Amino acid sequence: MLRIKSLLIPGVDKTLLVKDAARLMPDLTRRRFLSGGASLGALTLLTGCDVIDGASAENLLAKVSKFNDAVQAAIFDPNTLAPTYSEKDITRPFPFNAYYSLDEAPEIDGKDWALEVSGLVDSKKSWTLAELTQLPEVGQITRHICVEGWSAIGSWSGVRLSDFLKLVGADTNAKYVWFRCADDYTSPIDMPTALHPQTQMTLKYDGQILPRAYGYPMKIRIPTKLGFKNPKYVVAMEVTNDYKGGYWEDQGYNSFSGL
Repeated sequence: MLRIKSLLIPGVDKTLLVKDAARLMPDLTRRRFLSGGASLGALTLLTGCDVIDGASAENLLAKVSKFNDAVQAAIFDPNTLAPTYSEKDITRPFPFNAYYSLDEAPEIDGKDWALEVSGLVDSKKSWTLAELTQLPEVGQITRHICVEGWSAIGSWSGVRLSDFLKLVGADTNAKYVWFRCADDYTSPIDMPTALHPQTQMTLKYDGQILPRAYGYPMKIRIPTKLGFKNPKYVVAMEVTNDYKGGYWEDQGYNSFSGL
């Protein structure tokens, strides 16, 4: 890799520079990076370039994040299932989690809701909730793991995303399936994860209609990903080769974020 030689700006505190740049990392990644002896040398070794200021440090961290995504995607096995559990293992109550309070969560009328489908698909018709509930249903009891460090086990039922993609004639050679939600949350997932047998268009929780707290009328359940990759209140999906970013991804979180 080409190494760009340059001098550190006189008077810059190297330790503070790296710690300032590390603030862009998700909490767990940042703590591990700092506790592991974060330094300009570490960034230089990881990227092959010298760090001279805050902007270059942020740029290098972005390169490391992209590298992590590529490595995780390369080792992802679409045939490996996330662990499943029994009903006695379910966390009750299953916690609500978002960047806002439950009182601020979207209130959606399921009778008026329809899932918008676009991009590299044969059929771009919108799907009503009633139509989705007529499709074959699958269930799972899996663990939700949050990037904040907590986890909970829940029971989820709905339509296998791979079956739905086949139904609408999606180009499964495309790179991403991108989701948009009623709360303006967005998130992309890679196509191999979209086709994973446990990736689900969730319509029910614990055998009942999906509660508002968990994403009514539909969320995407992906037990092979960290929790922020499981969007709630989904209103649209797009099959695409373009990386469109996402709410947390645009703030520095790894896009792949597999377990």
